[in-house]
Amino acid sequence: MTQTIATSNTLPVARSGGGRMKFIIGGLLIVSAIIYLIFTATQSTAQYFLTVQELKDRQLSLVGKNVRISGAVIGETITYNSQTLELKFTVANMPADIKEIDALGGLGAVLKLAVNDSKASRLNVYYKGPKPDLMKGEAQAIMDGKLLADGTFVADTLLMKCPTRYEQAVPEQTK
Repeated sequence: MTQTIATSNTLPVARSGGGRMKFIIGGLLIVSAIIYLIFTATQSTAQYFLTVQELKDRQLSLVGKNVRISGAVIGETITYNSQTLELKFTVANMPADIKEIDALGGLGAVLKLAVNDSKASRLNVYYKGPKPDLMKGEAQAIMDGKLLADGTFVADTLLMKCPTRYEQAVPEQTK
């Protein structure tokens, strides 16, 4: 039995680090592009969440920008045209901190205080769309929209929160 062994007359070629460096640079460029796209997308859709007072304090810098705001609805200011679906009302400043709301007696008490406080900052709101069922005085309005130069807030979305509608009796504790 004869055995043949094939051999190569070529010597192994040493690889240079250039191929690896191209891979690293390409990877860094891709990661940089992804970070840039995430950053720009976040900036263009970012919304500030503010109280009425914070909005008033920063009014000039927020004109035309998307913001989310919350306030207590002042009942006697609500006007609604069912033909044009135009809703106008005024909201009063209320605290945003849950601990502060709890310390003042809960959401219902805070809404009542805000509406009856003549010194609280107020904001006129315009919304075009169906009037929410919960739209009434001393309800919390949570709105997304833009502030106009004249100080009117034009809401794109309007969510209502009425604490009295959802209050439940505290269950008796068992011993």
